[in-house]
Amino acid sequence: MSDIANILFASSAFMLFIMAGVIFLFNTFNARKNQLLKEQLEQKLSAQKKLHRSELKVLQNQLNPHFVHNSLNAIQYFVQRNEVEVSEKYLSQFSKLMRQFFDYSRRKKVTLLEEKDFLENYLSMEQLRFEEKLSFKIVTDEALDLESIEIPAMLLQPMVENAINHGIFHSKHDGILDICFKEVPGTMDLEIQIVDNGVGINTSRARKVQAHDTHTSHSGQVLEERLEVLNDTEEWDITYTITDRSTREKSSGTRIVLLFKNAIL
Repeated sequence: MSDIANILFASSAFMLFIMAGVIFLFNTFNARKNQLLKEQLEQKLSAQKKLHRSELKVLQNQLNPHFVHNSLNAIQYFVQRNEVEVSEKYLSQFSKLMRQFFDYSRRKKVTLLEEKDFLENYLSMEQLRFEEKLSFKIVTDEALDLESIEIPAMLLQPMVENAINHGIFHSKHDGILDICFKEVPGTMDLEIQIVDNGVGINTSRARKVQAHDTHTSHSGQVLEERLEVLNDTEEWDITYTITDRSTREKSSGTRIVLLFKNAIL
């Protein structure tokens, strides 16, 4: 009996040892799992904070106050000349642009149709400031469904504004700005190009250094930060390139290319 008792005792001790090991491993696993969940939550929280800071910077850099001031002055000019129809047209367009701005500023995404309409209104107001010495064209690929494809809200307007204020404005020629939305053949990628015939990014940067102008570099930094944050969310995969046209083409100006991977549903 003593041998049987010893065997039973040894078996019980072994089972207790196994159970203790299982409990230890279970607790260790749970602790590690909780630690990983905590780290993931902290990363998500950090990403959200970064996103909100980026969005705030974006909003602070939208629609330069000088643009609003110049637009209202231009409208006032037509009012003083008693050109009622023209002044009413531009005042209505300006009001619509302001409504779009405040609406889109509260949203994360807009459709290509909404973005196209917004840019057309914005550029029409800029034409008023340039006294029609600025022409623009927005071309959309027929294959694109403008009402279903979405892009981040308020992403393109600062680039267009920079193209005008830091490129076209300093050129001796009449300004030309082209915006193209197209599908990359054989992919689900969306490509957007913003092309101007201004002085070019190289000349613009040199002028900025000479004038000790920090606004251009700041707005460029804000754009890069926002693209980085958008890509970090894993909802977007966006690449961005900007080149001086004189380095690759027989033309002056700047070419911006944005590629949205898998943006076409």
